Amino acid sequence: MTNRRTFLKSLAGVTAGLSMAGNAFGQTETRDRLGEVLPKRKLGRTGEYVTMLGTGGYHVGWTTERDAQEVIEASLEGGVRFFDTAESYANGTSEERYGKYLTPKYRDLIFLMTKTTGPDAKTVQEHLEGSLRRLKVDQIDLYQVHSIRTPQDVDNRIEAGVLDYLLKAKEQGKFKYLGFTGHQNPFAHTHMLDRTKESDIFDAVLMPVNVLDQTYFSFTQNVLPKALDRNMGVLSIKSLADGRFFSKKEEANWTSDDPIIPNYMSIKEAMHFVWSLPVTVLISGNENATFMREKIALARSFSKLTEEERLALVEKVKDIALTGKVEYFKNKAV
Repeated sequence: MTNRRTFLKSLAGVTAGLSMAGNAFGQTETRDRLGEVLPKRKLGRTGEYVTMLGTGGYHVGWTTERDAQEVIEASLEGGVRFFDTAESYANGTSEERYGKYLTPKYRDLIFLMTKTTGPDAKTVQEHLEGSLRRLKVDQIDLYQVHSIRTPQDVDNRIEAGVLDYLLKAKEQGKFKYLGFTGHQNPFAHTHMLDRTKESDIFDAVLMPVNVLDQTYFSFTQNVLPKALDRNMGVLSIKSLADGRFFSKKEEANWTSDDPIIPNYMSIKEAMHFVWSLPVTVLISGNENATFMREKIALARSFSKLTEEERLALVEKVKDIALTGKVEYFKNKAV
């Protein structure tokens, strides 16, 4: 417990430095032609400031087109200016919907991120060119090597020329910043950081950050300090463990007899826990506008949890976390 307490306290001390000067937490709200923008945080060494809440593109791809449009519109109206997607989300449908409802009118207001699962340089080139076409943009803000699974997967992609090609594409102006993502294995992330220590080519990293992760096969414990040492922007996903914090998920065949929410904490506590750590953006996937507006309200109501409050939440769910059943997406295979 002492080590966990020290670790969370040290991370919390970094968090305030991510944010634009303004209120007691160091954040400020700005306005643009659409209205009030959510508080922004600094994206590592890029110098960019992006909204603390981002719209997840996975749901934009699989929900109905009308709901996808309404999610995009609700995001913009609510002050979200960070939009996530990937070429693999519904076989490009997510990107196509952004290209239809987002970028034609609002490209100048948003920070746009997409990703490639390509295992080799040729496939990555095809993905990048397809993404630019579907998104209807000349340049992507952040392009990510997507869903690295194991240290061996990292080695395979590097040896197949993925990073070499991406560096050339960046020089050609096809995207501004480079990052990588994954949700299965924190040691795939640390291996990618080790393999690129000398070149230091990555500006951002995406990974799970939630209250259970602190205890089980932890990205926060193993990856976050290294990323901060490299002055990288940290993008958090699975703040609610892909819905596993709840009692059931309508489109999946699972239920929980002892759900994290509401038996142990609220959605507000779970998300405010994440924002109290040194993450730049919490990316939230929502299949309809109502859910999106709920997350926007939680961002606007954010107040930093104290060290004691954070530790108490971690301890509440420690035994559940250790089972590995809630964070089912983690895989200890090396």
